[in-house]
Amino acid sequence: MRETSTESNPKLELLAIRCQLGEPAAIDELVERWHSPLWHYIRRLLGDDGLAEEVHQDVWLRILRSLDRLREPAKLAPWLFSIARRAAMDHLRHRYGEAGFIQIEDESFVETEYSEIDFDEIEILQGAIEDLPLVERETLTLFYLHELGLSDVAMVLEIPIGTVKSRLHRARGLLRKRLEEKGVTR
Repeated sequence: MRETSTESNPKLELLAIRCQLGEPAAIDELVERWHSPLWHYIRRLLGDDGLAEEVHQDVWLRILRSLDRLREPAKLAPWLFSIARRAAMDHLRHRYGEAGFIQIEDESFVETEYSEIDFDEIEILQGAIEDLPLVERETLTLFYLHELGLSDVAMVLEIPIGTVKSRLHRARGLLRKRLEEKGVTR
């Protein structure tokens, strides 16, 4: 399994510092580098292109307005995903609140083992990921698709590392079960 924290990326840290200093080229580079990963993350959380685009615009406003408050430039990636997550969760809370739903986050997970997936069937995989409950979907997305380390995922989700590990175990098991239901086997 990957280290519990991602290695420091001097290029990202320098980019963050340059953005904090207000360098226009750095801000352009930041947007160019992170536009797509943040949009895809938000899209996976919300499940809708239109909603994702709306929230994505809000995320960039939040990022650009708060760059000066980034305390640890070395943690740029988890900081960006934290902002994206908060914006998406704000949107979901508002949407579910209007519909009269009560959100309850179940932290009791069943632990299972994970096996390799045949990535030739990528459409089935993407559909299975989108079918996962939000908690599992976002944990898998951050860890595997955005390659954040366990401690960075914990920071984004504002949960302990042990909970990240539990969620990953549960998400892998649910994903494997969904893939087996769709005929994808080892």
